[in-house]
Amino acid sequence: MFTLNSIIEMFAYGFMQRAYIAGMVISIPCALLGVFLVLRRFSLLGDGIAHISFGGIAFGLLFDVIPFVSALIFSLLGAVSILKLKERSMLYGDTAIGIISHASLGIGIFIVSIASGYNISIISYLFGSILAVRVWEVYISIFIALAVIILITVYYMDLFYVTFDEESALASGINIRLINYFIVILTAFTVVCAMKVAGLLLASALIIFPASSSLQLKLSFKRTLIFSCLIGVVTVFFGIFLSYFFSFEPSGSIVILNLIIFLLSILYSKL
Repeated sequence: MFTLNSIIEMFAYGFMQRAYIAGMVISIPCALLGVFLVLRRFSLLGDGIAHISFGGIAFGLLFDVIPFVSALIFSLLGAVSILKLKERSMLYGDTAIGIISHASLGIGIFIVSIASGYNISIISYLFGSILAVRVWEVYISIFIALAVIILITVYYMDLFYVTFDEESALASGINIRLINYFIVILTAFTVVCAMKVAGLLLASALIIFPASSSLQLKLSFKRTLIFSCLIGVVTVFFGIFLSYFFSFEPSGSIVILNLIIFLLSILYSKL
């Protein structure tokens, strides 16, 4: 059972400090982008990019490229390809996501099947390894979080307009195509950074759950963004806390806490 001394001892470990900083910081851009994606019915983009990243990780492990770099390259190419396919083939967004993401997932599975010795590494990326976060990954998480916050602040009105009334936004001269690329590229960066926190299988949960829970509270749009970030940070904090003291899997603990908050938010909205 945890005591004050054990809690102080937990924060004395360098790997726990890095886990908390990286996890709580990356939850902020996930939560912010999640609100826009959920409202635009594009929430599965995070899940699709996670599948695309798997192909990049398998490629990186096979050809001795840093998995983070190869996953990021695959994710950016995949995210842009999703929009290109949607624009040129007149497919719905979820169909374009499914085609590109499963193609990349298939490539990843094929690479894993012909290679050997990568099983342990692949599993760590699939399920997350937040307690193994390195210093440079902390810095990247901070950079991504700051970039997303700054860009959303600068383009807030355009994003707000496009999110709630795309046709009127287009008529008013807003470059919707640029906004769409802006969103998917930021999401690609964020999902790849979040894979250490929740793993590729659950990375999109950090995008969908906090935003969905916050939207249930029926607040103003700015407050919805703030509460989404708050939910993301709190669930990551206590998810890591529980994993340390009770030997739970951090990614699973984080997602379960998000699920509990989501169910409570639904109950609150009903009452």
